[in-house]
Amino acid sequence: MMKRALYISGLSLILFLTASPVWASNQDEAKEELNAKEFITEHLADSYEWQIVSNGTKYIAIPLPVILHSKTTGWHLFPSSHFHHGANSYKGFEIAAEGKYKGKIMETDADGSASRPLDLSLTKNAASLLFASLLVILIIMGVAHSLKRDPMKPRKGFTGLIEMLVLSINDEVIKPSIGKDYQRYAPYLLTVFFFIFTNNLLGLIPLFPGGANVTGNIAVTLVLAVATFLIVNLTGTKEYYKEILWPDVPTWLKVPIPLMPIVEIVGTFTKPFALMIRLFANMMAGHSIVLGLTMLIFITASMGMAINTSMTVLSVIFTVFIDLVELFIAYIQAYVFTLLSAVFIGLARIESHFEKKKAVETEKAA
Repeated sequence: MMKRALYISGLSLILFLTASPVWASNQDEAKEELNAKEFITEHLADSYEWQIVSNGTKYIAIPLPVILHSKTTGWHLFPSSHFHHGANSYKGFEIAAEGKYKGKIMETDADGSASRPLDLSLTKNAASLLFASLLVILIIMGVAHSLKRDPMKPRKGFTGLIEMLVLSINDEVIKPSIGKDYQRYAPYLLTVFFFIFTNNLLGLIPLFPGGANVTGNIAVTLVLAVATFLIVNLTGTKEYYKEILWPDVPTWLKVPIPLMPIVEIVGTFTKPFALMIRLFANMMAGHSIVLGLTMLIFITASMGMAINTSMTVLSVIFTVFIDLVELFIAYIQAYVFTLLSAVFIGLARIESHFEKKKAVETEKAA
């Protein structure tokens, strides 16, 4: 893992150093000051193409399919390359350069007004999400096939690493948090862990097929949080719902004003909300810091060679350091999301005192 981290960081260093003079020359020619805030926002935002290389004027990108439905002209399917990086319109559609829907496809009607068509396009984040999902499936199926051939043989290398992660999450997180029927929820929780971890790692790689801000997109974390919310509340025990609707507190806190039941019901929504915001905010912040440190190279390009060189060295050093920290955070955030999901599921699987006593007696008799 450390070797890979050093490799990625070294590659980033080379890219930053080689890109610096190109960007500097472009800034001198255009005589414009680089807007760091706009630069970072654009790189964190979703897009209709997967950019590979760019020097400010020329770029290489993989066009993604644009799927639109207009109220007047019906369905449209075409590659995003027709927009020429958002500069031109195509068939009455164009990518908004400013305003509320900046970066989104807009349709110009016959009267000149702009509106949003039904947009089902495959964007960069969606493509990266599909790629990460396929990658997780291939990795897990490959490891499972390898273990199935010879279960007793000790594993080394990548297979051993994946096996260690599976056993660690299953035995140290899922089983203690949920309890006796933990195996029922293990597939979902392990899938969530590897999905988040894989997307976090891909987001740190500056080259294709990495670089997408998937787990830093609140729509993705919202779906993950909703999935946990549904599992928690659809599989909860009677005792769980009793503690929500009729908790063991003084009666005056429940009737005539159901104060505590309201608090408990609100709590069922704040838990997944915390899951969503925690993952989104941490990953978004990490990407923003890396981009902000990188921008020091370009911001100081017009301040003279001495200042620019010293700031370039500092920027690269700090960026490499933050990248290494982000590798650790990529694992921590996947671990925390899985842990909290398991804890919430475990809290919804509580049993009454009578059922617990009966289970203990059955265990002793066995």
